[in-house]
Amino acid sequence: MSAVLDASAVIALLRGEPGAARVQAEIGDASICTVNLAEVAGHYARYGASRDDVHALLDPLPFTRVAFDGELAFVAGLMLPMTQRTGLSLGDRACLALAGRMGAPALTTNRIWASVASDLGVRVELLR
Repeated sequence: MSAVLDASAVIALLRGEPGAARVQAEIGDASICTVNLAEVAGHYARYGASRDDVHALLDPLPFTRVAFDGELAFVAGLMLPMTQRTGLSLGDRACLALAGRMGAPALTTNRIWASVASDLGVRVELLR
């Protein structure tokens, strides 16, 4: 597994934003937590995309979808005290928990993650 994708990484790819080439280079061997996939779907739904539109956009992407299971839930929850000051969301912590489980870097555009990565024992690669 090369990397774990945050929702912001997938959105950067789909919108052709800075960092998209890095995501494209990793996507075939990357994973995403289903919580983060829900964030991407929600992003497009917020702007009027239908269920079929969202499926057409996301289904072809070749990353591995990893269910947010009980153990990831505990790990993400236990990250709260170390991330509370930075305002990381459950989705952020879900991605970081999966990256920690897989021993792979989390790809994100969220710069604040770098300030807590070492405390969490997780590698973070900023896309921009």
